Parts: sequence; C-alpha cells; structure tokens
Amino acid sequence: MSSPSSAHWLSLVGTIWLQTINGPNSDFPVYSSQLKELKGISQVQLNFLAFASDAGKLFGWFSGVAALYVPLPLVAFVGASFGLVGYGVQYLFLDSPGLKCWHLFLLTALAGNGICWINTVCYLLCIKNFASRSRVAVSLATSYLGLSAKVYTSLAESLPRLADSKAKTYLLLNAVVPMIVTVFVAPALRLFDLKTDSMASTDTAFLVMFAITLATGACAVVGSIASPASGLSSREHMISLSVLLAVPMLIPAALKIRQSMNKIWEAKRENRIHDLGSDDAVVVIEVMDLETKEEEIVAAEEDPQEEVGGLQLLKKPDFWLYFFSYMFSGTLGLVFLNNLGQIAESRGLGQTSTLVSLSSSFGFFGRLLPSFMDYYSAKSGHSISRTGSMASLMAPMACAFFLLLNPGSVFLYASTAIIGTCTGAITSVAVSATSELFGAKNFGVNHNVLGTTIPAGARCFGYFSAFLYQREAGARGAATCSGASCYQATFAIWGATCVVGTLLCVVLYVRSRSFAGRLPCQHVGVSTLGC
Repeated sequence: MSSPSSAHWLSLVGTIWLQTINGPNSDFPVYSSQLKELKGISQVQLNFLAFASDAGKLFGWFSGVAALYVPLPLVAFVGASFGLVGYGVQYLFLDSPGLKCWHLFLLTALAGNGICWINTVCYLLCIKNFASRSRVAVSLATSYLGLSAKVYTSLAESLPRLADSKAKTYLLLNAVVPMIVTVFVAPALRLFDLKTDSMASTDTAFLVMFAITLATGACAVVGSIASPASGLSSREHMISLSVLLAVPMLIPAALKIRQSMNKIWEAKRENRIHDLGSDDAVVVIEVMDLETKEEEIVAAEEDPQEEVGGLQLLKKPDFWLYFFSYMFSGTLGLVFLNNLGQIAESRGLGQTSTLVSLSSSFGFFGRLLPSFMDYYSAKSGHSISRTGSMASLMAPMACAFFLLLNPGSVFLYASTAIIGTCTGAITSVAVSATSELFGAKNFGVNHNVLGTTIPAGARCFGYFSAFLYQREAGARGAATCSGASCYQATFAIWGATCVVGTLLCVVLYVRSRSFAGRLPCQHVGVSTLGC
C-alpha cells in the first residue's frame, strides 16, 4: 500500500506553518478604528478598505495557472512578496498625507492576491502528497488558517514597542512575518512520489497530529478568553503557542528515524540473501506480482470522475448553485468578521482584540472539524458529502445572525463564536467540495474561480452594511453610530440571506448526491473500498 513518508509529512508541516500566517487580513478589525481616525475616512471608505484584500482575490486564479508551470516554492515566494510590498509600503508611509485611501486600497488588494498564491501551494501539496487522505490533510492544514488573527494579535501584544502606533505594528507584522516563514519552509514545499509503506503508521501519525492540533486550539482559546484573568502575559502565551506550532516537526523526524532503521534491517537481510533457496525466491517474486496485479485491478475498477475546467465550468448549473450558496454563507461570515471592529465599537466594547481572537480560535476548531469527520468516516469505508456538510453548517450560522438582534454582549460573543466556527468549517469543506464536484485536475484554477465570491460578496454585503451604518449615524447627526440599532437591519438581512444560501446548498446536495462524497478506491488485502 502506498502511503506518505517523512518527506510528505515535512511538506504538511510546512503547509501548516504557512497557513498559520496566511491570514494577515484577518487582523484588520483590530486596527480599523485607529486607521479610520488617522486617515480621516468615513465608514463607507473604511468598509471599502476591508473589501480591498478580498478584491485582490478576483485575480487569484493566476496563481492556479502559475502552479501548473512554476515550482511551488517560487509560487509561495511570489505570494509572500506581494504581501511584503502591499503592507510594507503602507507601514512606511501611513503617516504621510500623500498616502490616500485609493493607495491603501490598491496596496491591500495586492497583499490579498498574495494570499491566494500561498493558499494554492498549500492545497496542491495536501491533495497530491496525501492522495489517499487528501480530505483529512486539507482540512487539517487549513484549520491553522483560523489561528492567523490570534497569532498576529498575540505577536502585536507581546511586542508593544515594535512601532509607534497599533496600526503600524500590525502592518509591519503583516508584511514581514509571511516572508520570513515562506523562506524558512520553502525547501519542504515539494511534491513527492508515494512510497510503499504501512498505512498503520500513517493513521498513527494523523492521530498524533490531531492531538497536537487540539492542544494548539485549546491554547488559543484559553489565551483569548482566560489569559487576563489568569495572569498569563501576552509574551508567555505567545511562547506556549509557538512551542505547540513547532511540535508537529516531531512526526516527520520520527518517521525518518523509522525509515532509517528499516533500511538498516533490509541491508542486513540482503547480506543473507545468498542463503535463500530458489523456492524462496520464487515466493518473493510471486508476492510482488500479486501486489502489482492488485494495484492494476484497483485502477481498472475505479470510476474516473468527470474533470471540468475553464469556460466549461461556467456552463454548469451546479457551479452557480455552489457559487451563490458559498457567497451567501462562507463569504457572508467573512464579511461579518471583517466588520467585527466596528460592530464591537458600536456596542461599546473596548477590547476589540479579544473578540477578534475569540472568532479566530473558534474558526480554528471549525476548520478542524471536517478533518475529524473525514478521518473516521474513511476508516469505516464511507464518506460524507461535502455539499451536505456545507448545508448543515449554514443553518446555525443563519440562527446566529438573528441572535445578534439582541443587544446583550453575551449574544454578541456567542454569535461570534458560532459564526467563526461555521465560517471556518465551510471554508475548509469547500476546498474538498471543489474537487469533489468538478475534479482534481483543474483544482488550482477552479477553486480560485470560486474564490471570486469573496470579493463580490464582500463588496455587496460590506457596502450595504456600511451604508446602513452611515445612514443611522447621519440620522443622529454624528460621524459614528453607537448602540445595537446601528447594525440591527444589517443582521436581519444577513440572516435572511444565509437562509437562502442554505436552501441553494440543499438543492446542490440533492443534484450531486449520486456521485459526491465517494471515497477514492483503496485496497486492503484483495478488497476495495469506496468504489
């Protein structure tokens, strides 16, 4: 049976680290109010800047095309370079009156496009280096993207003198951190051929990785809601989080040691090969022939999935159902998270970073949830439909938006946790859903085409919420709006929109359930699973 080796797991660890820092736009709510005051811009203009990072993803499909012809480390480096320029120029000239709002928009859009390049690398590594466990690997790696806001806020709080203002501190971290990590992990970002190995060792490695990931998520949640009360400083929390992020390196190290020991044992066995009789040699040859025939049978029995790409994708009704159901759910959740800073300010909450860290931590667990489900369902020979999973996650998100109509702070924190969890899970599930619906051959381009829902939805939903906010503030004769009524109409409309998205996804599930959710063929002995 072919399974991942230490080199494959090293690439997964590199992917995890890249995902951890590949959400620099997620910390925008923390410093958005200060940026608004510093540049003297309106709420509509501020929302326009929140949309800028998503606007860059309109051209994210370029990264999918580039990945077909350019080495993956170079693709990741290009993405990090876009972020370095986009946020770095803002950091250098933020105090300058010559840096206008449209300059900030273009620079943030450039950095947002860089996120797509790094994501494309991560997705391709998980799908191709872990063919038999691609869903689990993708969900596991992308779950760490939910930690980005937590990592950046922890770094900013533990390094308070990094810059002369909070906004500049975050801009500097957003520019530098992705480049440093990309350069560090670049040697591991390669595609490897699968080697013959034991699937038991792979399952054990995934179980260990799950335990490490749960511990990391627990550390993030505790740091978000309990560190002030427990007396744990930001620096101590950042150190503990860094240690947990480094622990996954033990998995490829352990596998490398085991492989080295196996090579030594095989070398000793070969030294005694001359003692074998001719009958023993025939048995070895027959066993090898049997394994080869089993692989040929599996390949022949596997029903190849239809591959869809290019303009053909736009002609598929399933694509448009998928497009709008994702826009009315995952994208809507991201818009909510982008506006957390202004929402918290309108309700009189001073600690915006706590709310952002909370959404980030629960988003992490949301992204991790599909990997648990995939792992245990795959072991039983079954698979869960991705479209069905997405539909079941959209319903609680719609309820959370309606809960926000209550002005209590408890409802704000609870709804933020629910929306963060569901948004993270939907985003993670969508990666596998794209290949499930339209094939893996053109995945790099197809998923980035789906990614255009983010800028489109962010522009529509974000601008509409900013318009309602500004209208409410104008009715009171003030520049800013205070009170639960500032976003009340917005939450009601968002909740209704999410209900529509749920219904669209149910229709997509009904249309695709005949083929969606099938496992790739795996053989155990002489039997096949998921065919």
